[in-house]
Amino acid sequence: MNLHDPAAADTCVAATGGQRVIPLYVAETKVYPRSVKGRFTNWRWLMVFVTQLFFYGAPWLQWHGRQALLFDLEAGRFYILGLLFYPQDFIYLAVLLVLSALALFFFTAVAGRLWCGYSCPQTVYTEMFMWIERHTEGDRQARMRLDLSPWNADKLLRKFGKHGAWIALALLTGFSFVGYFVPVRQLSHQVISLQIEAWPAFWVLFYAGATYGNAGFLREQMCKYICPYARFQSALIDADSLIISYDSVRGEPRGARSRKTASGQLGQSADCVDCTLCVQVCPTGIDIRNGLQNECIGCAACIDVCDQVMDKVGAPRGLIRYVTENGIKNRWSRAQMLSRVMRPRVLLYGTILVLLSLSFLISLQQRSDLLMDVVKDRGVMTRQVGEGWTENVYRLQLINRTERRLRIRLHAEGLSGLELSNGAHLDISLAPAAIEALPVQLRLPPRPGMNSGTHPVYFIAEDLDHAGATFRTKAVFYLPR
Repeated sequence: MNLHDPAAADTCVAATGGQRVIPLYVAETKVYPRSVKGRFTNWRWLMVFVTQLFFYGAPWLQWHGRQALLFDLEAGRFYILGLLFYPQDFIYLAVLLVLSALALFFFTAVAGRLWCGYSCPQTVYTEMFMWIERHTEGDRQARMRLDLSPWNADKLLRKFGKHGAWIALALLTGFSFVGYFVPVRQLSHQVISLQIEAWPAFWVLFYAGATYGNAGFLREQMCKYICPYARFQSALIDADSLIISYDSVRGEPRGARSRKTASGQLGQSADCVDCTLCVQVCPTGIDIRNGLQNECIGCAACIDVCDQVMDKVGAPRGLIRYVTENGIKNRWSRAQMLSRVMRPRVLLYGTILVLLSLSFLISLQQRSDLLMDVVKDRGVMTRQVGEGWTENVYRLQLINRTERRLRIRLHAEGLSGLELSNGAHLDISLAPAAIEALPVQLRLPPRPGMNSGTHPVYFIAEDLDHAGATFRTKAVFYLPR
């Protein structure tokens, strides 16, 4: 409702029995984006193809007889190509999330919302759903007329066809997503035989419903009201960040003009002919000519359609283009704008991103094949055994981080005369990707004058199949008073 419209205000007063009510919320107007072709649209569709080829195809890739990417939550094992991770490796996920955030900060500072416009799942799936919509209901004007028309056989057929295709794509998306957590071949056999288990079925339907709702109905509202990125992007960009902007110096005043007449001559308008096509193709329904807005996702559809209009009226392209705020203000060339890329904000983000990425890769490369945790037996702090020996009891948790059998030789050091209760060493064989808990006793012969209390000791595990590969973990040995 327009609060400045007297007729609307009178209607509101009449509907409430003479009491004036001011509505705080306005119903969202449905956006009907118009189809567009151009170089940036081609880039966007290329990203749709690449990202979805990976998303739908990656669960089916095999690596040495098992799924290449599998996050087995039930078994607590996560397979990524040749790497095997356990919940104890959560630090790697935390670092990966930090790297993703830093990469987002870095690219936003350089070139605005490239992620949103070309790679964000919301953008990608909305683009796919709108492609289906255009092929079942027609382009912008046809869809608007269809929604306003009464229900008939043609409208029912088009609507059911659209929603049927949407549901099929959403179910495929939900199935593929769950295929990263349940072996996809096993899941496909269950689906085909109609014997899918309850939890996988629930999550397939849950993510299918989320895809169907977000890409089919919420669309731009996800970007405008739900996604937090639009809210904090203003803190990440500055006057030298590359954004999509309307050149008001070239475009104003707006208005129709003859193609044979140059802009600004004989009282004619500037380059903007006020065709509003930039608004019609915008997936969030904004007018880019009003300046940078939180709702702009950087898809560049307005650039493609505006360039086509400029070609038709004989004006140079670039009335709407990728440009910086300082570039518009100071009328800089592309080279001058690029010279401002390496500024303190970008250098800071880039340096941190590179250093953290190198640290992450080095940590992965140096990651040991065996994870060994030692827990002191709290029930038996220490005890005396035959001939005055002191014995401490421990519980070792051994985790094989590889997909090969590990043969290790375990011994202890740190105190003179320290040995395992069953000999100088203990040979252990760990199955691939196995987790074993092993009780171990350490003994120390009587040593007069040795201080009581805790003393540091070390458990050493040697890989018998790889000479020089050792794993070391610290523990404490307690001597009674």
